[in-house]
Amino acid sequence: MINNLISFVIPCYRSEKTITMVIDEIIDTVGQKPQFSYEIITVNDFSPDRVYDVLKGLAAENPNIKVINFSKNMGKHAAVLAGYAVVQGEFVVDLDDDFQSPVCELWHLMQPVLDDECDYATAKYPEKKEARLRILGSDLNSLMSSFLLDKPRGLRFENFSVMKNFVCREIIKYKNPYPYLEGLVLRVTGRIKTVEMAQRERADDNATGFTLQKCMSLWANGLTAFSVKPLRMASLLGVVFAVCGFLWGIGTIVHKILNPAVPAGYSSVLAAILLSSGIIMVLLGLIGEYLGRIYICINDSPQYVIKETVNIGVDTIDADTGVPDESC
Repeated sequence: MINNLISFVIPCYRSEKTITMVIDEIIDTVGQKPQFSYEIITVNDFSPDRVYDVLKGLAAENPNIKVINFSKNMGKHAAVLAGYAVVQGEFVVDLDDDFQSPVCELWHLMQPVLDDECDYATAKYPEKKEARLRILGSDLNSLMSSFLLDKPRGLRFENFSVMKNFVCREIIKYKNPYPYLEGLVLRVTGRIKTVEMAQRERADDNATGFTLQKCMSLWANGLTAFSVKPLRMASLLGVVFAVCGFLWGIGTIVHKILNPAVPAGYSSVLAAILLSSGIIMVLLGLIGEYLGRIYICINDSPQYVIKETVNIGVDTIDADTGVPDESC
């Protein structure tokens, strides 16, 4: 860890038109306070555009810009963890590659961390300037993490945050292939603070890469990787339906005794069977999801695969694997 060094981690996907602006703003902002230095770790998540070529060009001109290139698309959270694995700064800043993160507010965001009021600070946007699908996905993800991970009320993780180095060191100890950053942060520290600021519009006209499929994948990671509450809910639901079935059966017998002329209710029985069978199949699918992920973890499926790096020192490379050593 290097004191007064700020490490910026930027996952990159379809951002060849915006990443230069993001990096230029970082350099200008850090330059306002000469006592701080910076390193910028960019991670190309197998982007289909020319963003990797842009990053290599920037890194060739500035050794403080470091590049990690994935061999396949592994998702934003895996890309962030790859960046965490090589950071050397006392403070670690997350931000997006689309220029929406207001880097000009960096010192405002960092102040609570510098004052030791918290270990992790994240932006708070009164108005979200994103596609409706992404806003909906973020809302559902926030509700899910609040319920399953006991996230403090009112806390919402955004795409612009800063943390102390020790938080980063603890996060990268997670080795499994289904990373979920909110769960990892909440597992490390409860000293989290939000800092209000305005979110910017995207700097280009590209559609967000946050698709419905990625939204569901992220939701599943949080649902199954960091909590057993869904399984407990399944058990509770089974007990509820067993009690309801027992009471329904008693009621049917009593009704038949009191009124023998009541015809057999085939429709109601069929509806009850279909409902209970559907719930059973959903719960079996949930258990199967847990078991499937356990199986994949046992098989040592990687979080990410690094094809090559630029400006990453040999002291941060694991000699056995040829990839960055996972230590801050």
